[in-house]
Amino acid sequence: MDIRYSANQKDFKRYTTEETRNEFLIKNLYQNDEVVAVYSHVDRMVTLGCQPVNEVVSLDKGIDIWKNFGTSYFLERREIGIFNLGESGAIKVDGTTYKLGYKDCLYITMGAKEVLFSSDSKTAPAKFYMVSAPAHCSHETKLITINEAAKKPLGALETSNKRVINQFIHPQVLKTCQLSMGLTELEEGNVWNTMPCHTHERRMEVYTYFEIPEGNAVFHMMGEADETRHIVMTNFDAVISPSWSIHSGAGTARYSFIWAMGGENQAFDDMDTIATEELK
Repeated sequence: MDIRYSANQKDFKRYTTEETRNEFLIKNLYQNDEVVAVYSHVDRMVTLGCQPVNEVVSLDKGIDIWKNFGTSYFLERREIGIFNLGESGAIKVDGTTYKLGYKDCLYITMGAKEVLFSSDSKTAPAKFYMVSAPAHCSHETKLITINEAAKKPLGALETSNKRVINQFIHPQVLKTCQLSMGLTELEEGNVWNTMPCHTHERRMEVYTYFEIPEGNAVFHMMGEADETRHIVMTNFDAVISPSWSIHSGAGTARYSFIWAMGGENQAFDDMDTIATEELK
């Protein structure tokens, strides 16, 4: 497991491009028949990817559970949200099978012992993108399809950020301990994922960008408002955003992204907005 330690905003000001990418950027999450995991000490969030092709893959595969978590199995003290960003597949949780199409989401509560991933087709595999947070109690494992997500239209064509926020793992949809996740889809001709930008002093956030057209990229903005940096990201990259950092982005074409948050509360609108003219 790749382990990322907490970085503070003062040291971040001196980071080179390479250091910034090494600290926060997550690439190559989808390896055939493997579970790729990145553990962040920022709120102890874990970002994972799995692309089952030739076999059924266990969530615990390749992870030293006791060494990394001090537990007997991955979800003994954790909850997890899983999106399918590929073709159709299935997740089997303690004997119950959930079928996931493109952009569907499965929330698995703390205490689930066996989690198995499979694809319906070897030539067109599923891509399971996951974020896990520490948990203190169990709720309900639940499948939420893209059609069942709570829809929140935002933005405008005039500001190049007309989009729909699909809330999946969210208090309006289901109960969790601390994890919140959703999927934002920009409309054609729009490129900003959020502007004015903001921070979440009480929560960290993990983004993954996808549906980026070939030959295009997203410029993910980080840092404090008066000391910004950027990371150039391509299709299926993910990025860790600490609570002190802005997390805004603009693409060279429209794209979609999944956001995941964990921290002190689950109030979606609890953010510290920063006026655009204050950015440097």
